[in-house]
Amino acid sequence: MPVKEKIGIVVSNKMDKTVVVQVESRYPHPMYSKTLVKTKKYLAHDEMEQCNIGDEVLVQETRPLSKRKRWTLTKILSKSSLIN
Repeated sequence: MPVKEKIGIVVSNKMDKTVVVQVESRYPHPMYSKTLVKTKKYLAHDEMEQCNIGDEVLVQETRPLSKRKRWTLTKILSKSSLIN
């Protein structure tokens, strides 16, 4: 089975070694063809704590690390220009 990967934006990095990544999926409405946007938040493991809010990241599915954390940070695709 292939490993699932998703691209999203870091929304929060206040937890220890954990970031909240918001992933959006765009799809057309079945009847009206309007493009709809659905967002979902995932908790991802960030071992080195290198992510900041607004960074675009690639996360990969892994074994359960805690009650809600099942994703790990693979790569930072682009750093945010926001200063924390």
